[in-house]
Amino acid sequence: MAIWKVSFAAVVVGLTMAVECGVVAADMFYSSKLVHRFSDEVKKLRVSRNGEVWPQHRSLEYYGRLMSSDLQRQKMKLGPQFQLLFPSEGSKTMPLGNDFGWLHYMYIDIGTPTVSFLVALDAGSDLLWVPCECVQCAPLSASYYSSLDKDLNEYNPSGSSTSKFLSCSHQLCELGSNCKNPKQPCPYTVNYVSDDTSTSGVLVEDILHLASGSRMTANSSARAPVIFGCGSKQTGGYLNGVAPDGLLGLGPGEISVPSRLAKAGFVRNCFSLCFKEDDSGRIFFGDQGPATQQITSFLPSDGQFVTYLVGVESCCVGSSCIEQTNFKAIVDSGTSFTFLPDQIYDRVVKEFDREVNATKASFEGYPWQYCYKSSSEGLPKIPSFTLKFMTNSTFIVQDPVFVIYGSQGAVGFCLAVEPSGIDIGTIGQNFMTGYRMVFDRENLKLGWSLSDCQDLTDSNRLPMTPANGSSPNSLPTDQQNSPNSSGVAPAVAGRTPSKSAAPTNRRISFKLCLTKLLFPLLLVSSNFRQSMYTLTL
Repeated sequence: MAIWKVSFAAVVVGLTMAVECGVVAADMFYSSKLVHRFSDEVKKLRVSRNGEVWPQHRSLEYYGRLMSSDLQRQKMKLGPQFQLLFPSEGSKTMPLGNDFGWLHYMYIDIGTPTVSFLVALDAGSDLLWVPCECVQCAPLSASYYSSLDKDLNEYNPSGSSTSKFLSCSHQLCELGSNCKNPKQPCPYTVNYVSDDTSTSGVLVEDILHLASGSRMTANSSARAPVIFGCGSKQTGGYLNGVAPDGLLGLGPGEISVPSRLAKAGFVRNCFSLCFKEDDSGRIFFGDQGPATQQITSFLPSDGQFVTYLVGVESCCVGSSCIEQTNFKAIVDSGTSFTFLPDQIYDRVVKEFDREVNATKASFEGYPWQYCYKSSSEGLPKIPSFTLKFMTNSTFIVQDPVFVIYGSQGAVGFCLAVEPSGIDIGTIGQNFMTGYRMVFDRENLKLGWSLSDCQDLTDSNRLPMTPANGSSPNSLPTDQQNSPNSSGVAPAVAGRTPSKSAAPTNRRISFKLCLTKLLFPLLLVSSNFRQSMYTLTL
């Protein structure tokens, strides 16, 4: 039935253009020859041009190619909506306390057969890496950690039928020039700022298993090829409980998982993170957020979009917006807490200290300078903390303090902000609490909206337009710290950014007139049950 609609539309369009172009004919009519896509006539055109192997009529290959085309057409008929994807183990994220650096983690499945890894979520770096062929890795036994109920895994390239090493000649092999042979496995080293923390090994490609729970593709799965680090040697914080089973870099670099998913056309070039006050959370690839969300633009660094950098116009504590508190900040889920440039920090904490109705105190083991005792009645009213952006958007921090508990309940609290030591700040995970944070890399925007971190696949979503598959292809560098001596928040450093380009939308328009018109040949099947309908120019 669909084919006749297409043919009739072509006739109407043809007649319409004839009238518009001044063609007058009393007995004018339009005709078109209909041929099968695998007919001898088409074979002469296709095979003679590119040497294509033509399927034998009614062979297994013949029907297989027709079926493949049908499936592709069905995808086209679904319209411009892309599904939301999340790891096959689920979209939920979880914190694992001080043993794991106060970061959020989730299980991901890699390889064939699948192996699960508990990876930390880090928007401040690009590379996904997991312990692999370990020479120096963190302990993987659950007995070593207080919050695990099962052992962690190590990746074995030879144990996965879909695994292959990335060669030194690959465009994403940054250290390829150091290789003796372009065909040998590509080495990698990522040095992180915190406590001489690093990971090194070789790059591999394998399947990341994802799921989608949208109504349109209920309980469907996707097998996405991704590039990640086979981390044989870790140092620093990675040996002390932070990301012992790997780290999922969510940065804008070309090698990151969001970039690979978007480039392959699985999702839009964006993702969202959400963290609740009860410490649960969600991650969704392809989420552009609600139309009502507030936004601000990502800023380039030396002309390149190498990390999620935003511009803060001013900081407000309570009802007071403090003068000269504009600064740039990196938005990073891989930093547990928030850091402000030193001068901004001094102004903000003094205003907070002036407005809070509590006695200042110090608590052993906690790094923050502005801490306070709780009264017998519990926590006092905490002054609000607001960031104003250059786009006239406001970000009200839902949870600016870290509550300290004793045997009798809350004994105190600290303003969970520290000086960064540099002129760039970091908006850490704690400031994101209560928000659905959208990293829209396609439009170079950060979005946020209040959220209880619900499962987005169960809610109505606005239609999305097609992904363009482009992404900034450079690597971030940022400042990270930890809440105490045993926690290290990951951050990439010491890497030379490659050239990046802001994503663009491309649109091609056609202007047709009958005087110079070559109507398309409509290739259709004579048997509607066997074929798909193609329109060729």
